Amino acid sequence: MKYNDLQVNRNTRPTRAGRGIAAGKGKTAGRGTKGQKSRTGHRKMPAGFMGGQRAIMQAIPKLKGFKSLHDKAQNVYTDRLNDLSGKVDNFTLADKGLIENPYAKVKVITRGELTAKIELETQFASKTAIEAIKKAGGSFKKVAVPQRIAQKATE
Repeated sequence: MKYNDLQVNRNTRPTRAGRGIAAGKGKTAGRGTKGQKSRTGHRKMPAGFMGGQRAIMQAIPKLKGFKSLHDKAQNVYTDRLNDLSGKVDNFTLADKGLIENPYAKVKVITRGELTAKIELETQFASKTAIEAIKKAGGSFKKVAVPQRIAQKATE
């Protein structure tokens, strides 16, 4: 038998609040004195309610702008693609260290000269990047973001 498996019966009764001063929780019965929450029938106040005073979240100034919930695309520049050849997709770019994660959105942007003939398959590319790829003899195909395959737990 383990210590945490023991079943122990309580020897104490629950405290009877508001049954006289000698009862332990008499007189105000743990509600404090006066005020909205000390009366019977008070409803629960909303979060941040300060008794009619302006709430703290209304008093604090707000920051400009907003935080986007969308994942940002990882940028790859055309001059970095010169080392590659053949079919280039998210996994190829991740293997070469051009992007951090093969399951993220990728956008190809023009910078420098592109001389390699590649078949690019990513999510986005600028118009000038597509022109540079076609000028070098390659092609661009827009594809969806690769999805992770859920692996079953093996025992």
